[in-house]
Amino acid sequence: MITNTELEFKGDLYPSKIVEFKKEVDSVYFYTDNSVILKVTVLRDSLLRFRYTTKGYFSKDFSYAIDKTQSHGYNLLELADDIDCYIIQTSKVICKIQKEDLRVSITDLEGNCILEDELGFHWEESYHFGGNIVKMSKASKDGECFYGLGDKASQMNLKGKRVENFATDQYAYHKDQEPLYKVVPFYIGLQNKNSYGIFFDNTFKTTFDFCHERRNVTSFWAEGGEMNYYFIYGPQMQDVVTTYTHLTGKPELPPLWALGYHQCKWSYYPESKVKEVTGKFRELKIPCDAIYLDIDYMEGFRCFTWNKEYFPDPKKMVAELAEDGFKTVVIIDPGIKIDKDYWVYNEALEKDYFCKRADGPYMKGKVWPGECNFPDYTNPEVREWWAGLFKELISDIGVKGVWNDMNEPAVMEVPGKTFPMDVRHDYDGNPCSHRKAHNIYGTQMARATYEGVKQFAYPKRPFIITRSAYSGAQRYTSSWTGDNVASWEHLWIANIQVQRMSISGMGFTGSDIGGFAEQPTGELYARWIQLGVFHPFCRTHSSGDHGDQEPWSFDEEVIDITRKFVELRYQLLPYLYTMFWEYINDGVPMLKPLVYFDQEDTQTHYRTDEFIFGNQILVCPILEPNAQGRRMYLPTGNWYNYWTDELVNGKKELWVQTDFDQIPIFVKEGAIIPKYPVQQYVGELEFEEITLEVYFKLGKEKSVLYEDAQDGYDYNKGRFSLATFSFTGKEKELIIQQHKEGKFVTNYTKFKINLHGLPFKVKKIMIDKEHISFNDASFNLNTLIVDKDFTEIYITGV
Repeated sequence: MITNTELEFKGDLYPSKIVEFKKEVDSVYFYTDNSVILKVTVLRDSLLRFRYTTKGYFSKDFSYAIDKTQSHGYNLLELADDIDCYIIQTSKVICKIQKEDLRVSITDLEGNCILEDELGFHWEESYHFGGNIVKMSKASKDGECFYGLGDKASQMNLKGKRVENFATDQYAYHKDQEPLYKVVPFYIGLQNKNSYGIFFDNTFKTTFDFCHERRNVTSFWAEGGEMNYYFIYGPQMQDVVTTYTHLTGKPELPPLWALGYHQCKWSYYPESKVKEVTGKFRELKIPCDAIYLDIDYMEGFRCFTWNKEYFPDPKKMVAELAEDGFKTVVIIDPGIKIDKDYWVYNEALEKDYFCKRADGPYMKGKVWPGECNFPDYTNPEVREWWAGLFKELISDIGVKGVWNDMNEPAVMEVPGKTFPMDVRHDYDGNPCSHRKAHNIYGTQMARATYEGVKQFAYPKRPFIITRSAYSGAQRYTSSWTGDNVASWEHLWIANIQVQRMSISGMGFTGSDIGGFAEQPTGELYARWIQLGVFHPFCRTHSSGDHGDQEPWSFDEEVIDITRKFVELRYQLLPYLYTMFWEYINDGVPMLKPLVYFDQEDTQTHYRTDEFIFGNQILVCPILEPNAQGRRMYLPTGNWYNYWTDELVNGKKELWVQTDFDQIPIFVKEGAIIPKYPVQQYVGELEFEEITLEVYFKLGKEKSVLYEDAQDGYDYNKGRFSLATFSFTGKEKELIIQQHKEGKFVTNYTKFKINLHGLPFKVKKIMIDKEHISFNDASFNLNTLIVDKDFTEIYITGV
């Protein structure tokens, strides 16, 4: 056995025995005789915060990640003094702190171990930088699985992996490459079918080791700052993810058009090229809502300027695109060109808003415009200034969304690809070096951008997308998975990354469809579209270096497949919008890996390909060339094949035959799936009716449909429509009941109900207690048209 003395000799220091403790409202403090303090705070009965200091006092408590609008409260907090430990008990967990060495263990109320320290908290003095390298190690049991950590390009289950969190511009990254663009230091543990979460809220470079170095030890550490982590108890993974998402915050509803299909390339210019691309979408009748302008729309890559040669009248162009249903999204990077004739540069210089090196001069780095200075977005005054810069773009010109790129921050021609670590930041009144601010720089840029776009887009909703992000960024922005590659491996990676982001609190995420670097084959592009339309953010984007990547860059078959699947997305927009509403209200991820859907089934613990889209649609992309189908796993329950209506029992692996224009899609029995008519863009049509696809089940199921004005903020005043459909199926009987909430009145007046899998021949139909003659009800081939405000439909075979 290694003693503390031996470990100290190796360079690591450990807490000694507890000499004092005190309780203050929701927190308990434990003091050791070598000046370590542990503060345990009970935020909820299943949410505990552990905060350590080695200097005898705590520094100011500040976090960019935590959503301060969230309320916390607990039912029980009891503190007991036992022989060898102190015991904190809530109504969900029991936490023991050892008196001898401050090690922590957490059990459920029955005494089953959820999580326990191995060596626990320890640290290493960082004489080079000052402060500590803070470390934590936890005992891990055989069979334990780990998920989360944001957009890691590796297997869904992180067991056996070591990952780094340091926002990095990783052009054309590969499988298992570390680190990537985003930092989400939150993981979910699953052991003995019980789930818990750890959120290590530390913005320094962090590392997580999931039994990679030592077989039964999970550890995490940071190159500075505090050992400050939150423990979340499930026992269901759903509860862990929801609690974490509430803790770090949720976005507001996006405008519905933002959930449509987006088209992007580096770069569409001049104006005639933009019009050619948008015109082709309308000509081929492939729905599209957004067109993106990359850095070439600017004058010499200067942010907030326009190249008048390429775009002589941007306001007129944006208005003409809008008439055709296209919303214009423009890129804005953090690098501000050093140019005395450039108004943005002069303003920031005059107000002293740029980041500085430790000994005074402004941080200088090369990006697209050449030599640049960089605003310090951790300064609230700078964020306010930056927000104001969007007035012309949004208010005057009519741009609808802003795309923040290069904000890791990325810098060219330097070994670390980013700022020197001695750069200083305001950090909202907590001055620090870039070592601490690096990982949240991109989030604070996105935050400032969001505040500007929101201010000037009002009364419409803003749309922001960012490449770099830290936990909590989802409050301000959507994201994408960065500069991927047109390869089958990257199609596999994209599928996992977006699932992982969804259970890491950042739901509004997608990948560059087709791959950013290199050129996809028509087959790869088609397979990527088939996956991408089931991602919350759906955009084709490419570097343009190897040719064009619009749907018509390939053959007629690929054009037809693209149209078919983008049309399917537009039909499913009410379902997707409802998913988003559940995400922002309840913290429920929009995409659910199979392990999230059913953690009891150990077969799901290592599944990567299949996922649940919303609550009731199962998607399994085709990830290999020349495939005529694939093997896949159907989770628990019974599922209808979307293409054939065949009902298949779950909890088994099976071969699913598909054509090139299909991927395996299944619908949960009992589901009621809303569909809009196909539109070329959101708001193009006013429709008389929408469709409800009803899938029969012996038993009960609930489905929800959320609608509002699709933009604006009236939904906050109760002007929304929330329809809850209760389905009850019996051997010779089917009942659908509808309960409505909200003051919003939808334009359509009818539901067209398509019944799937009805096991009996219909003899009688009653709507709201009235008998309906089949002719009057237009009942044909299991289709029924009813008033949208029905309260009960009763169908019987007796």
